[in-house]
Amino acid sequence: MSTTDRSLTDDLVEIDQLLARYAVNMTKNDVEGVVAVFTPDGTYSAFGDAFPLDRFPELVAAAPKGLFMTGTALIEIDGDTATGTQPLCFVEHSTHDMRIGYYNDTYVRTADGWRLRTRAMTFIRRSGTHDSGIPHAFEPA
Repeated sequence: MSTTDRSLTDDLVEIDQLLARYAVNMTKNDVEGVVAVFTPDGTYSAFGDAFPLDRFPELVAAAPKGLFMTGTALIEIDGDTATGTQPLCFVEHSTHDMRIGYYNDTYVRTADGWRLRTRAMTFIRRSGTHDSGIPHAFEPA
């Protein structure tokens, strides 16, 4: 394996672990842990809105709780930036109702390692449509 291959592999493993921290911290309702995987200017998009990180605690508080099961992300690295798509199956804790879909992400290499810059949720409906969801109970400022 060449140095370039090893570097690419290292980057992919680091991003994979970053995404694992997101899913585990969401499952544990650890908002600070989730915010830590983003760049300071990072955003999360769902339900037709993009939310900056300072609003993330309110968004998480309004969202259902449960298990965030994520699949391996398909990642394309271009120097110090990358894009990716990661499948998600969310299982609500009290009813075991599921939401399925995928995240479309952008990543950036920072002094502290790879971080999410943007994460946008797309839901897959029973009808087969893919959309960003209906407006959430959370009202952005």
